[in-house]
Amino acid sequence: MINITVDSGDIIATLALLFSVYATFKTVQFNNRQQEVIKSQAKLNELLLDKETAGVELEKQADLGAAFLKLGNSKYRLKVFNKGKAPAHHVTIEFPEGNEVVSEGDIKSKFPLQFLDVHQNVELIASVYIGKKPKHLVRLEWDDGRPERVTKEMWATL
Repeated sequence: MINITVDSGDIIATLALLFSVYATFKTVQFNNRQQEVIKSQAKLNELLLDKETAGVELEKQADLGAAFLKLGNSKYRLKVFNKGKAPAHHVTIEFPEGNEVVSEGDIKSKFPLQFLDVHQNVELIASVYIGKKPKHLVRLEWDDGRPERVTKEMWATL
């Protein structure tokens, strides 16, 4: 028969071993959570950087629009405006489905527009009578801070 004697040193050593295993397990868990936090922070930093980069790009861009304005009972104007954060250069206007409303002479005298600053607009004389179609497709093209010429089509309604 084998005599096994357990003294206080053995108990302390066993408890120390168990505590060491527990501490190692908790350290591995903590390190895994720390890695997740680091990945999460890196992703947040990347998203913030993308957002800031997009904001800087928006600062370099013009955003043109067109809308009909009614001035009194029978006077109309087509207003071309820049609601972006940068000026537009070499602005042109076209009517892909045909122009039966805006004065061609007014278009030729004002376009191509060399410069349309932020919050600036240009008004074109429009002739409206009964039987005109209510929606007109307008295509605007311009240069701004982007590498290519920008084209935007929109429907202007009477």
